[in-house]
Amino acid sequence: MQSPEEQLAILKRGSAQILSEAELLTKLRLGRPLNIKLGVDPTAPDIHLGFTVCLQKLRQFQDLGHQAILIIGDFTAMIGDPSGRSKTRPQLSHDTIMANAKSFQQQAFKILDPARTRTVFNGEWFEMMNFEQIIRLNSRVTLQQMLHREDFRSRIERGDSVRLHEIQYPIIQGWDSVMVKADVEMGGTDQLFNILVGRDLQKEEGMPEQVVFLMPLLEGLDGVHKMSKSLNNYVGVTEAPSEMFGKLMSISDALMARYYLLLLGEEMPQGHPMDAKKDLARRLVARYHSEEEGAAALNDFNTRFSKRDLDSAELPGVPVASLGTDIISAVVAAYSEGFQMTKSRGDARRLVEQGSVQLRSEKVTDPKASPGFNAGDVLRLDKTRAVRLV
Repeated sequence: MQSPEEQLAILKRGSAQILSEAELLTKLRLGRPLNIKLGVDPTAPDIHLGFTVCLQKLRQFQDLGHQAILIIGDFTAMIGDPSGRSKTRPQLSHDTIMANAKSFQQQAFKILDPARTRTVFNGEWFEMMNFEQIIRLNSRVTLQQMLHREDFRSRIERGDSVRLHEIQYPIIQGWDSVMVKADVEMGGTDQLFNILVGRDLQKEEGMPEQVVFLMPLLEGLDGVHKMSKSLNNYVGVTEAPSEMFGKLMSISDALMARYYLLLLGEEMPQGHPMDAKKDLARRLVARYHSEEEGAAALNDFNTRFSKRDLDSAELPGVPVASLGTDIISAVVAAYSEGFQMTKSRGDARRLVEQGSVQLRSEKVTDPKASPGFNAGDVLRLDKTRAVRLV
């Protein structure tokens, strides 16, 4: 095992905020494996790379000899975490949540070491609580505390509703920390308030307070907003290898160092940015699929784009009849039909005007063009995507 000081130096890398480093170092000096808590609400069956940022850091804790406690929020998911939300989340049935939880665990253990992971469901203790116990738990937190939350406050100022069940969420998440005796709780930067509530509840119980360990929110493929399915700027860990590889190749060079650090826990290698990006994409495909599929995705990409040999590549097929007659309509339809991606006509126009769109290996730069489309033609949409007309 590394010394406490060496562990702290490793763990700090890529983190957003630790409250506090001195407390964490004190805990690392205890000479025992620490309980590192990460709570997840299985509100969907699949996860994207943005969520794996915390899983990657949790695995780093495990590799240093510590115990991961993965709390599956089968109870909290029925409330829905309001953190960063501008409106109330839809409530899910318990059956849906449990089905999602099974899928989530399968994906999470592609990163985490099962031997050093304790998985618990918070319904184990909350379903046993009677109404009196819930009232007593609520009495430990003031309404003023809850209304200090930026997301609640901004919704009230806009005249939007804040449902009473949402106010319960930080209290419930905090009580999880009491139940599992967490030494450290991990989360994204939007979880600061919730994790601090956990510290307060642990203190009231006479327990050592958990360290707050926050990870950055990973920017999505647009390089601006956090990765999110609702913004369609995400890479899902269950996506097909070629699609995952292609999406990762579309990130900007400026974003690449951040992806290396947060998704692989490494510094970006020196050399040509294109080589580094290909290696990043190959390794992430290999992690969530296999080494063979990672190599195959790289070879396929080289065939399609590096070697410009699109005629012999396997490409998504798009019916000619769905394209319309003008190039703008064709690009919008090709993204939708070939990649299930939504592009506005404005987005398509920019791609055309900047020279990204090619038909039959010829650039189409006039947004008013109606070049004619035939079965067998290859329509290239951007640096990483092309379709074959059928």
